[in-house]
Amino acid sequence: MGETAHTEASFDVLVIGAGPTGMACAIEAQRAGFRSALVDKGCLCNSLFHYPSHMTFFTTSELLEIGDIPFPSPNAKPTRNEALEYYRKVAMYYHLDVRPYQVVERVTGEDLRFEIHTRDRFGRARVYTTRKLVVATGYYDLPNMMNIPGEDLPKVRHYYNDPHPYYGLDVLVIGGKNSAAIAALELWRHGARVTLVHRGPAMHGHVKYWILPDIENRIKNGEIAALFNTAVTRIDPDSATLLTPQGELTIPNDAVLAMTGYRPDFTFLESLGVRIEGDDRCPACDPSSLESNVPGIYLAGVIIAGERTNEIFIENGRFHGRQIAADLKQKLVLPAGEFARV
Repeated sequence: MGETAHTEASFDVLVIGAGPTGMACAIEAQRAGFRSALVDKGCLCNSLFHYPSHMTFFTTSELLEIGDIPFPSPNAKPTRNEALEYYRKVAMYYHLDVRPYQVVERVTGEDLRFEIHTRDRFGRARVYTTRKLVVATGYYDLPNMMNIPGEDLPKVRHYYNDPHPYYGLDVLVIGGKNSAAIAALELWRHGARVTLVHRGPAMHGHVKYWILPDIENRIKNGEIAALFNTAVTRIDPDSATLLTPQGELTIPNDAVLAMTGYRPDFTFLESLGVRIEGDDRCPACDPSSLESNVPGIYLAGVIIAGERTNEIFIENGRFHGRQIAADLKQKLVLPAGEFARV
C-alpha cells in the first residue's frame, strides 16, 4: 500500500464518475478541444448497472440522450438494458477515455495542476494529472444505513437487482418509495413471500403512477403483507424484529432488502475543500459555471443538489457538461496548435 505511484497520464479535464452526466461532461470538454478522461470506481454507468435488471425508466428515451446521439427505443419508456447499450455506444462513438475500477483516494495540487491519486482492484496506486477537475459522482453508491443490530448480516442488501435468488424465501422489503415497490412486486411475482415495512402511513405519493395501484392492490388482496408506521429494530439470521403501532413483532425472515435511499459522498467533497452549506447540505457552486468554491473543481449532476436528490436526474444533469465546457473555453487555454470546436 505504500509503494510510489507513477504518473499514468496527463489531461486538460478529468471527470470523476463515468455515469451519463460524467460522460456528457467529458464529451463537451472533448468537443471544445480539450483532452479529457473519466475515472470511476466501478464500470461505465456503474449506478445504472446496479439498477434492477428489468427496470423501466420513468422518462422517455430522448430525455436520456447525451452528445446529440439519438436513443432509439421500441418502447415508450426505455429499459435499464437498453440504456446501458445506448451509453456504451455513445462511449464508443466519442472514443471516450474511461478508466474503470479505480477508486479515487485523494486529490492534491491546485488549479491547473491537480494530481488524482487512485487505486485499482489489485491495490495498485496510480496518479493522473489534470488542469481542471469535474466531480460527477452521483449518490447511488452510499446507502442510508439503518444502524440497527444485524444490518451487517450477509442476508441484508441495500440494492435489489433480480428476483430469482429469492424464490421460496421470506423476504422483508424496507421502504415506501419506487425501489421498494418495484422490489416487492417483482419478488412476489417470482415466488417469494414478501413483507413490506415502511415507517410512513402509506406508500409514498411519488411512486410511479403505473406502479402505485399495482402495489396497493397486492397489499389490499393480502398477496404482499404490509406494515406501515413500522420500523425494523433488529435483524437475526432467521427472523426480523419490528416495532409496530401494536407493539413488537418478530417474523420469520430469510432475506432483507433495505430500500432506504442513498446519499452523496459529502466526505469526499469536503476532502477536496468544497464547502457544504445549509440544511440541505448543498456544495458551494456557481450556478452559471458550476465551478465550486475551489478554483478549477467543477460539480455536475445530482451532487449539486446536496440531500435534495430528487431534484436532478439524467434528464437535466446531462446539460451540465455544456455549462462547464463554456466556462472552460473562457478560462483554459487550448494545447498549442488546437482550436475549440464550435
